Amino acid sequence: MQKARLVILTVAVVAAGAAGYIATQMKPAVTVVQTAAAPQIKLQDVLVATENLGVGAEVQGQMRWQAWPVDAVADGYIKRSDRPNAEEELKGSTVRLQIFPGEPIREAKLIGKGQSFMSAQLPAGMRAVATQIAADTSAGGFILPDDYVDVIMIRILEEGEQKRFATETILQNIRVLAIDQTIQEDENGEKTKVGSTATLELTPEQAEIITVAQQMASRLSLVLRSVQDAQEQTGPGAEYLVNSPGRSGNVKLIKSGTVIEILGRQ
Repeated sequence: MQKARLVILTVAVVAAGAAGYIATQMKPAVTVVQTAAAPQIKLQDVLVATENLGVGAEVQGQMRWQAWPVDAVADGYIKRSDRPNAEEELKGSTVRLQIFPGEPIREAKLIGKGQSFMSAQLPAGMRAVATQIAADTSAGGFILPDDYVDVIMIRILEEGEQKRFATETILQNIRVLAIDQTIQEDENGEKTKVGSTATLELTPEQAEIITVAQQMASRLSLVLRSVQDAQEQTGPGAEYLVNSPGRSGNVKLIKSGTVIEILGRQ
């Protein structure tokens, strides 16, 4: 009996040893997962600004070629493949709309050499009209280019020996193109000189209205509007001031600042 137990124990020990040996000789299976390589982004060189270019600045060497994703190249970007000499070609241009550092340069934001800056600022069909202003008629000198204003006409009406004032808003929500020859703020965002002439962006009809108002008014005042009003319609303005053939059968006579309408033939 003891002999049989000894044989069984011996077999068990041998089996355990064999199993351990086999286990130490086995190598772990390695699973290799092949991943697809990420697609390469196609790049193309476009011309970008190297520094802030404010309105009216002259373009010289403030630009360089920058690799740009092809899928992100928008219309108007200047590409090296199309215009390898663009850096030289654009030198001397004037900035019409502000360009920020790293922003792709578009020719739509530039004015070429010899072109009028003011005419390039005007949208199609609009007119630039200058009007005299002073500190007390221009919001204390805080009106700057690209602000929006109302134009108020002030008249002095004489009744015998007495005088009275009449005021009227003749134009509303008008964009200011320039104050004198200054078309932007200084580097610190401040303007210390108060301009004496404001150039306004007007329709042809509004240009006629303000031209008449300048002749009959004692003074014109500009009233600064909120920037949130910029999208509002400007409206036609005080059209009754304009006397043009074909618009009305009546004739308007301006005498001593007073408008008298004389009925014409119907």
